[in-house]
Amino acid sequence: MQKHARYFRLKPDMLNGRWSLGEPLDSQGREPEDFREFTSGRPAQPFGRLTLPIDEPGRRMDYSTAGAALTPVVHVRVATLFVELAPNDVQLLPVDIKGCPDEYLLLVATRLVRCIDDTASEEVLRWKPEDERPDLEGQYRSVYGLRIDRTKVGDAKVFRPWGWTVALIVSEDIKTAMERAKVSGAKFEEV
Repeated sequence: MQKHARYFRLKPDMLNGRWSLGEPLDSQGREPEDFREFTSGRPAQPFGRLTLPIDEPGRRMDYSTAGAALTPVVHVRVATLFVELAPNDVQLLPVDIKGCPDEYLLLVATRLVRCIDDTASEEVLRWKPEDERPDLEGQYRSVYGLRIDRTKVGDAKVFRPWGWTVALIVSEDIKTAMERAKVSGAKFEEV
């Protein structure tokens, strides 16, 4: 790892007029059992060909998120950048979107890294015994102003932080490549 490596949370740019995509569905029209299947930081199980409904029509984006888990959806040209720059960190699953045959894929970050810097983050809340959720005790309940300990990232370029998998983290070279390619719909926040 480089001493001055920088990392960014990749988020959808919530522009007015952009499309809104629903939950991924299998060939029988069913949602995965675990709605976090594609955002857990591990490879997804094979589902066959997936479909994404368009909940609200609008302008297509090169980078979007779908459903409650905010599953990343990327145009094939963005998928190519991820495969070139981080082939060991991503799984790409073809997805059908009405009117967009063979143009989009789900982007699954397959690495989970224990790297949240509790002290440097703005606010970190963990589940406590008084919350009466023994199944979650000690885990992150919320993280605001996420900061990571870069020394714990290793060689990962695309990953989800252990305990707070709602965040998708990318290395600076991926951010730069996406900006150079003028990828629509993506926003970056340094972590």
